[in-house]
Amino acid sequence: MSQIQEWIQQMKQIDLEHLQRTLRSYSAYGPLPGIFLPLLESFIPVLPLLVFVAANANIYGFWLGSLYSWIGVCSGSMLLFWIARKLGKRFGSWIRRRFPKSVRFFDWIEQKGFTPIFFLACFPFSPSALINIVSGLSNVSFRSFMLAIMLGKAVMILSVSLLSFDISSIAQEPWRPILTVALILGMWLGGKRVEARYHLK
Repeated sequence: MSQIQEWIQQMKQIDLEHLQRTLRSYSAYGPLPGIFLPLLESFIPVLPLLVFVAANANIYGFWLGSLYSWIGVCSGSMLLFWIARKLGKRFGSWIRRRFPKSVRFFDWIEQKGFTPIFFLACFPFSPSALINIVSGLSNVSFRSFMLAIMLGKAVMILSVSLLSFDISSIAQEPWRPILTVALILGMWLGGKRVEARYHLK
């Protein structure tokens, strides 16, 4: 157990250059390390997701690196949602009784469905593990959760990749932050239309 804690502590303190060297040393495994680390962060949220996403973009290239990060993050989120949904139906009711203030948060997630999950998924510093678990314990449909996570995490990962990929040239490319804002608005509007069309709430 102490070895696991020591490994987690080392991963928390890892810097981008060190991680890139480490990932390159596992190049024989193809994209698996780039997918596994973001997936692992879904279950151990103290791990540095931003560093993982930035390293993937700089090692595998902007598009492939973003794709691997997105696959890992979405897979981990959906797996955690599924575990909470399967094992925690009674636990969700217990939380509402034990912590009355949590009822407002559950109601917000259940009533708004797509929107709060999407926006929280867009931001890298939001408590994503908590959102995944609460969504699984709530009455939010899996389709609505999946849509919000896939679009929201796409925005987050593309934004981080845009801002961290070849960071030395960002001053000469001011379109990157502008595109980041456009991605957030575009994904949100598109997700709301899909949600309304298929009645996902």
